[in-house]
Amino acid sequence: MRRVTPQLPDLGRVDPDTASTVSALYRQGVDARKGLFPAEWADELREDIETAYAEALTRPGGAVGRGTNRHYVEMHPEQMRGWLDLVDHPWVRSVCHATLGPDYQFVEVGFDVPNPGAKDQPWHRDFPMPDETIQHGRLTSLAFNVTAVDTEQDMGPFEIAPTTQWDLPDGFEHEMFPAAELYPRFAELAVRKFPRRGDVSVRSALTIHRGTANTSSRARPVLVLGVDAPGAGNAEHHDMAVTREFYDSLPERVRRHLACPIVDRLTPITQKHSIEGLMMGDA
Repeated sequence: MRRVTPQLPDLGRVDPDTASTVSALYRQGVDARKGLFPAEWADELREDIETAYAEALTRPGGAVGRGTNRHYVEMHPEQMRGWLDLVDHPWVRSVCHATLGPDYQFVEVGFDVPNPGAKDQPWHRDFPMPDETIQHGRLTSLAFNVTAVDTEQDMGPFEIAPTTQWDLPDGFEHEMFPAAELYPRFAELAVRKFPRRGDVSVRSALTIHRGTANTSSRARPVLVLGVDAPGAGNAEHHDMAVTREFYDSLPERVRRHLACPIVDRLTPITQKHSIEGLMMGDA
């Protein structure tokens, strides 16, 4: 396996807690904080996801299949009551700044829902490895994951293969889906995650991962917050927007990190994740 040589950012002036997360992202490709929010906050998140999910399923393109009985839905920040709490949390802000630079951008908010009967996904990364990462060993984007339920063994837990964020995409289909002969490598490295309500994780979306089979009778909704370094280019794949009233209500320290249009009225988002739907099958 050919691999990129990582170049860790200068952490000399970064507080120890943030530095430990950035180091973990470069070393393992993932880190987390337990109990970052109260369980009640996560319960509101679940309600907001359920509302957005029900609406998305009523229209063509509202949800994209990411495998059997599994959907992804992108939404607008205003559809989530706790969006500001999340993006303005000191740990989230400091990790974004230290990893992506002072001009990081929020480019995506959405959620995955592995429903009962969801199958194992193929191992994958969320998008092709950027040239900046290949040539200079730097991470240019982050994905924060927030569970909306307490995850149990039978609910299709998220599985991630630490250190694989640096694997070059040799033989990867669409530069995202490794060949099946590489699966034993990922299975050997794999760690299953069992977050509880209020926990928040952060990962490089390049770290190879998959959702596993949900054999329970309960869905496992999880929020995804996507953040880019300037020039990373992921904003063009999303249609997040905010209204003027919402934008004006935000503190300037948050407004400056929004990479989306300001509109008079929100329009429901039509999903663009066609490759994932193609490779993982319809929901």
